[in-house]
Order: sequence, then structure tokens, then C-alpha cells
Amino acid sequence: MGIVEQAHNVKILGSGNRTIVLAHGFGTDQSVWKHLVPHLLQDYKVIVYDNMGAGTTNPEYFDFARYATLEGYAYDVISILEELRVSSCIFVGHSVSAMIGTIASIARPDLFSKLVMIAGSPRYLNDLDYFGGFEQEDLDQLFDGMESNYKAWCSGFAPLTVGGDMDSVVVQEFSRTLFSMRPDIALSVLHIIFHSDVRHMLCHVTVPCHIIQSMKDMAVPVVVAEYLHQNLGGESIVEVMSTDGHLPQLSSPDVVIPVILRHIRCDIAV
Repeated sequence: MGIVEQAHNVKILGSGNRTIVLAHGFGTDQSVWKHLVPHLLQDYKVIVYDNMGAGTTNPEYFDFARYATLEGYAYDVISILEELRVSSCIFVGHSVSAMIGTIASIARPDLFSKLVMIAGSPRYLNDLDYFGGFEQEDLDQLFDGMESNYKAWCSGFAPLTVGGDMDSVVVQEFSRTLFSMRPDIALSVLHIIFHSDVRHMLCHVTVPCHIIQSMKDMAVPVVVAEYLHQNLGGESIVEVMSTDGHLPQLSSPDVVIPVILRHIRCDIAV
């Protein structure tokens, strides 16, 4: 196993001819795909990995300078694909990884045949003529809570994000993976995510994009999915699901997994 593979806990599953890469979002790890993976193993080679900074990775490998922008994560994706000698893949990115995949596809479009974006946003802060869902005051309160008591913050943030009460299994699972992150790393990563703005890059995307979004998501308003659709440079399609929460592949797998599979298997009709 190569250095990059080891650092990101890369696992290669399945035996198909086509390759799928599954990339998780903030506060989770590759286990977020546990309901999807079994449906892919027969037809695809599946690559799962952990973003640097996830609780399952070695915090000593987290380079605060490298990961001061989303580009650092995008270069990780490219490095993983190169180390594994993947010539082309379907990239399924959840949350921030939807934009990480976007950036990587602009740098190396040859490595990507399709992007499947789940709950992705090019910018979280509201702006003139753009609704991202958050004001700066909202984020200041979020970061203050993280700094003052990380464990308590995790307990409050998890049900808000998942869309459920604290007793639900999915909320407890997200709380666990969230709390496993080192607090200073979690704060840095969330700062970068919530202050990211990749709107200017969308026009440079040439890879077909499948945009999947929950109807109700505290992190990403449904209008953001339409914004992506209107501003991506290549072909794109949007599907809004009647689901609640930012991690629908965990909280509503019966609804979400068939939708993801359809977008993986079917191309956009031109």
C-alpha cells in the first residue's frame, strides 16, 4: 500500500470494470457510505477513503497550510487516483466533497467521467443575488460554540445537521464521528468549508454533473442545487428528494440509495 493510500485509509472493494470513488463530507468518514457500497460491489470497483482531518486519520498528517483551501483536498483526490492508476472514475461526493471533486475535475478532467453531487454547495454565506443559507453572525455563533465546548457543540450540531432527535441512531453515529475529530482540526476545517466560495470555478467544469439534494437541509437550501445546475459549465441534471437532513444517505437510505444508484448508472440524456 502506498503512502497516500495509507494516510487516507483507502479501501478498494468490488470487482467491476468501471471505478467509483465515494468521498464523504465534514464530520463523517467512509462509513457514511455503508448503505450504498453493497449495491455497487458486483458491477463496480469501489474506492472509499477518508479526508485528511477525519477522526479516522492520523492528526499528525493534517497540514494546516495545505488544507487552508479546498484545493488541498482536491490534490489528495488526484494523488489517490494516480497512486491507484485509475484512468477514469465516477466520483460521488457528499457535502464539501462535492466541491472537492469539482475542483479536482477542473484540474484533471481526464480522470472523471461523471460527478454525482449530494448536498453540495459552492458557497454557504449569503451574498448579493445569492442565497447560501448563512449570515456571518450565524457562523460566528457556530465557531464560538465549537471553541467553548466541543463535546457539547457536537451534541447540538449533530441533530440539526441530520434532522432528527438526539436519540436516533443516525444522530448518535454522526455525533461519534464528529467527536472523533481533533477539536482544533475540526474548527479549522469547518472555517475553510463555510468560508469557501467556488462559484467562479463552476463555469470551468466540463464533466457531466448529477446534483442530488434533500428538500429540507439546514446546511444547503434547495435553491443552491438549482444555482449549481444553472452555472456549471458542462451538462448537469438536478433531482430534489423528499428527504430531510444533510446526510440523507444515512438517515433515509430506502429513499436515497435507489436515487444515487440511478444517477450512477444512467447518463444525462442530451
